[in-house]
Amino acid sequence: MARLVHIGGAVMDYVYRVPQLPERAAELLATSFERLPGGAVNMMVAARRTGLATACGGALGTGPDGDRLRAFLAAEAIDVLLPPVEEADSGNCVVLITPDAERSFVSFPGAEARMADLGMLNEHLSPGDYVAVSGYVLSYPGSRDAVLSLVEDLMPGVSVVFDPTPVIAEIPGEILDRILACTTWLSANRREIAAMTRADGSGEDTSALLENAMPCGQGIVLRDGEKGAELILRDGVRETVPGFAVAAVDTNGAGDTHVGAFVSALSRGARPAEAVRYANAASAIKVTRRGGASGPHHDEIIDFLSAADQGRQRTGKTTMGH
Repeated sequence: MARLVHIGGAVMDYVYRVPQLPERAAELLATSFERLPGGAVNMMVAARRTGLATACGGALGTGPDGDRLRAFLAAEAIDVLLPPVEEADSGNCVVLITPDAERSFVSFPGAEARMADLGMLNEHLSPGDYVAVSGYVLSYPGSRDAVLSLVEDLMPGVSVVFDPTPVIAEIPGEILDRILACTTWLSANRREIAAMTRADGSGEDTSALLENAMPCGQGIVLRDGEKGAELILRDGVRETVPGFAVAAVDTNGAGDTHVGAFVSALSRGARPAEAVRYANAASAIKVTRRGGASGPHHDEIIDFLSAADQGRQRTGKTTMGH
């Protein structure tokens, strides 16, 4: 049975809902505050809740945040594969959510930035598994060598899923080249693709990235917010997969949820375009909920897609959305 092993950074989000972003040297009164699991947990939850066995292959710390993360992962039936890092707690991220549901981040790395050796994860991997790599761990000098050593030595049949994340510009070019050379599926938004190609993030740029930098790549999912996503495959097929109109309250974790649901659908044998549509629905449901690790279960997505199909048949229109 396939499994997703995520070697990104699981962190605690300190979530503040604010009326707007603060000006320099000013102070704002938040309307609410929550302390919630985030980072790599968002993708892992999305994959697990949609039926894919999932494990945390990243480092967790010893301290209040690491303890909370372990308890949350256990409750979600997500295995933790590495022993705790003794000298550090897990990292945290201040998340500012504005009324338009947009999120802004200030991160402080912890144990996830200190992964010196991930070789022991090989014994937990089998052909058919997926290894998820986050751009965050590649931006940390204390973790990137261990991550690359692992993915460059994976057994045949293990797929690498790379999510560059908003810190893509902080990843050295040589490191980016090495991870792309091992990547089976790349999932990124237009801003991230633009940073990787040093162009405008168009479909043409993305096709060139797949052709020239990803020798093992099967395809790229180019996420485009409420417009849905564009699927670009190795054989030259390009397809725009529309999303679904929703009233968003929190976009934190929307991309992570999309990736986790996409991989989960692929693991069940879905065609890539079907998997993207499934992921679009998962992401649309997630943004109607607070917290990054709030992705839907499989049955919720199926019901959502069924309702969307029925609505389209009644109106004769294509439903757009996140």
